[in-house]
Amino acid sequence: MRRIKLAPRPNWQAEVERLGFAFHTIDGETYWDESAAYAFTLEEIERDIEAPTGAIEQLCFAFIERALGSEEILTKLAIPDMHWQFIRDSWQRGDRNLYGRLDLAYDGKGPAKLLEYNADTPTALFESSVVQWDWLEQAMARDALPAGCDQFNSLHERLIAAFGALRQPSPYRLHLTCVQNSNEDKGTVDYLQDCAVQAGLDARFTYIEEIGLLTDGRFCDGSNVAIETLFKLYPWEWLFRENYANALAGAQCQFVEPPWKAILSNKGLLACLWEMEAGHPNLLPAFFEGDPRCASLSPRHVRKPLYSREGANIELFERGKVLDSDDGPYGAEGHILQDAATLASFDGNYAVLGSWLVASEPCGLCIREDTTPITKNTSRFLPHYIEP
Repeated sequence: MRRIKLAPRPNWQAEVERLGFAFHTIDGETYWDESAAYAFTLEEIERDIEAPTGAIEQLCFAFIERALGSEEILTKLAIPDMHWQFIRDSWQRGDRNLYGRLDLAYDGKGPAKLLEYNADTPTALFESSVVQWDWLEQAMARDALPAGCDQFNSLHERLIAAFGALRQPSPYRLHLTCVQNSNEDKGTVDYLQDCAVQAGLDARFTYIEEIGLLTDGRFCDGSNVAIETLFKLYPWEWLFRENYANALAGAQCQFVEPPWKAILSNKGLLACLWEMEAGHPNLLPAFFEGDPRCASLSPRHVRKPLYSREGANIELFERGKVLDSDDGPYGAEGHILQDAATLASFDGNYAVLGSWLVASEPCGLCIREDTTPITKNTSRFLPHYIEP
């Protein structure tokens, strides 16, 4: 694993905008950063990223089985009890999931360590799937990289296939939704809508603020069209707090991501996985705050809210002193403490690897980089490639 400095394309903004990538710059700061790229060997990808990603996913499935049979675990995860059966029914039906992203600490010198699982509403998808692949092809074409380079990236093909599986045994209407006034969320959903259309679905967009209820209890869009299947870039824990939360179970709607993802999109998962598989090479020691076993953690550790997005309200401690933190609205439901991982660091840049799964199969990689150890919503996205 190496960080290679490269000259950005002189017209890189126009090149990524040509693909429909509108949020390459956020609040005047570069988000898409092609002034450097991360190089990997094929062995590093297959042995150290792809294989552990698949193994962690299987651990997560085993944990769901355990959690659904334990009121104690569901309570620790701060999932409202009125939705427990809704989640159980979703798992027992075998509701299909679409995608997720494991965030990993990896520096090429030891096993990748799971930092968290973005199981419900991961973003950075379009830039992972389309933008960095286009960058790679152009980099080889202009001899910035040697011919024969590759990329851990079959996201686009896998997403289309996964949407195609969702429409079996017959075509149906799919709605996709996100909140208003978020360019990143809208860009992600626009890309997924395009993938769904390519899979042959009748895919329609509606903002989540437009969704209502019909008299028969089904959800509808702003034109009062019933929603049969809904892809929601909107966290389950937020849906559970909405005024219409008590209508979720009876809405006759297939949700993507499915309700059982609420168990995985929770930092409490990290403590539960460690309890299941203490010493696993790809896991970090983690406990719920207040657990006496927290005293066994390293002096350098991280405090994470059970529900947090893009680094918000995460604190990095060393011997009781806060080394880094990020503000945000999370933490009321509780926290976990997790040993701090050694992040890849090059010239003062800390890198976190995002390992993508589509339909629970590992199939892609993205890298976010920051000058501090906590990855935030402002952290830069850097492309990667596999050396020939």
